Amino acid sequence: MLKLTYTESSFYLECLTQSLEEWVAQRVILSLRVGQSFCIEPITASFLLPVDLLEVELLKVEVKRGDREIIALSACDAEYIEVTLRGSWLSNSSEDAVGVFVTTMSDRAEFFLQKLWQEAQESSASVVSE
Repeated sequence: MLKLTYTESSFYLECLTQSLEEWVAQRVILSLRVGQSFCIEPITASFLLPVDLLEVELLKVEVKRGDREIIALSACDAEYIEVTLRGSWLSNSSEDAVGVFVTTMSDRAEFFLQKLWQEAQESSASVVSE
């Protein structure tokens, strides 16, 4: 399962070994126990990746193999590719921009996405530090 945590200023992507259903059920139980409102709805999430990362081509091949209903890749410009994922948005309200997006796809595609996202974070951090 892929989990994208959106904050006011950024987002964080991670792979979880837990199933989507188990994770959502735990979140619902937690919300009930703490008396917090809870909203879940189907939605898409998008983010950009630099096209010059080595595994981008491998991700394209993996998407063609069988995750087309869940993930779409689109060229933005010469430097970036847009990754669009179908999944579920979990937050305190349907209008909230801070929350968690979750989706599930093949383990291999999840691995490539996480690896590419981490590489993109590292490359942008090195550019900022220079």
